[in-house]
Amino acid sequence: MASEDVVGKSTGESAVNTIVNLAEEAKFAREGVKAPGHAILSICKSLVAGGVAGGVSRTAVAPLERLKILLQVQNPHNIQYNGTIQGLKFIWKSEGFRGLFKGNGTNCARIVPNSAVKFFSYEQASSGILWFYRQQSGNEDAQLTPVLRLGAGACAGIIAMSATYPMDMVRGRITVQSEKSPYQYRGMFHALGSVYRQEGFRALYKGWLPSVIGVVPYVGLNFAVYESLKDWLLKTNPYGIVKDSELSVVTRLACGAVAGTIGQTVAYPLDVIRRRMQMVGWKDAAPVVTGHGKIKAPLEYNGMVDAFRKTVHNEGFGALYKGLVPNSVKVVPSIAIAFVTYEVVKDVLGVEMRISD
Repeated sequence: MASEDVVGKSTGESAVNTIVNLAEEAKFAREGVKAPGHAILSICKSLVAGGVAGGVSRTAVAPLERLKILLQVQNPHNIQYNGTIQGLKFIWKSEGFRGLFKGNGTNCARIVPNSAVKFFSYEQASSGILWFYRQQSGNEDAQLTPVLRLGAGACAGIIAMSATYPMDMVRGRITVQSEKSPYQYRGMFHALGSVYRQEGFRALYKGWLPSVIGVVPYVGLNFAVYESLKDWLLKTNPYGIVKDSELSVVTRLACGAVAGTIGQTVAYPLDVIRRRMQMVGWKDAAPVVTGHGKIKAPLEYNGMVDAFRKTVHNEGFGALYKGLVPNSVKVVPSIAIAFVTYEVVKDVLGVEMRISD
């Protein structure tokens, strides 16, 4: 009898637990809330989609990314890169095919988590902002405006950039170093350790301030323009481009290209200053030789404002847009590929929530 009581008690407890679990799931369903396990899986899928989007888009334009940085930081007394085609040919001739992709491994190691955090942060920020906006306006059917999307994108950009900034800093140095550099960084982790030991922890965040200021219009405009343009196309359906309430991949690529072009043009001067500040303190970089054959030390900057002042004073206002052409050629496909890849991967993984949602 005792054993039967134990079995009966165990069976009863199991039945009660099952009923409780079913009740909880029913409650989640009634309230439109996902069960905790489902929510965690959805978050992981979203992060994976963002990471894949970043890695694919950045690798596709790696040669242009490297050339852009080389143009940004080259000394006016030692011009080696005069344009996109000439610059790519020079890299190919002096360093070979691998030279075109130098720093891409480090770049992907940074951009994959950066992109994952950025897309996920945008979804969370836009959801939070939309909820607050609906509460304040009293309109439960209100939708995000372009300005609110800009704010959500800015939040996402700041969070993602701050979380991965040290990797971006050393990636810039690895990209710039050449065979003539006395000291060679062997990889991202070696560079992180070397900068930390030789220059201190604060050196890992050199150029952080202009990055924060620049990421607001850059990432913010990327998301705001992309989403607003898609929303406008879906509502107006010009030339009948909308099929079954969906935009084609080509149309979404075009939306991403427009968003990327606008964002990077507005924020580009801050990106130039950020790169130059990242090079400050790197005493083992390749020596700079002037036109008179004399070795000239690179300029030192005391801060963002000082970097702006010295750059404009010594090289003119146009120096703030050095590398803009290869960057424009890079950004158009890069941003477009990132957005579309993100949405496609989420579709493949079966994530219900899209960026626009």
